[in-house]
Amino acid sequence: MSDEDYVYDEASGEWVPASQLSAAPTEDVVEVRDSVGNLLADGDQVTLIKDLTVKGAGQTLKRGTLIKSIRLTGDAQEIDCKFDGIKGLVLRAEFVRKR
Repeated sequence: MSDEDYVYDEASGEWVPASQLSAAPTEDVVEVRDSVGNLLADGDQVTLIKDLTVKGAGQTLKRGTLIKSIRLTGDAQEIDCKFDGIKGLVLRAEFVRKR
């Protein structure tokens, strides 16, 4: 009997060796690209390319504002981030440029 670990694959409904599962490509990875086509990742810094009025906060984020440590959501066009005084800020990828 083999000492290899087996993992249940929910997509196929079968038990497969762990080495085989990790080598399989993931289909649910969403690529998020900024306004000029650069690929974004969690933790990147982005700069705003347009003045944006934040609904509910009564603030306007000016062009050139640096947003640190972004987090990607499951959507290809939404970026979750933090900014001073604004909770739960979600930006569209079309309005940012990777720094």
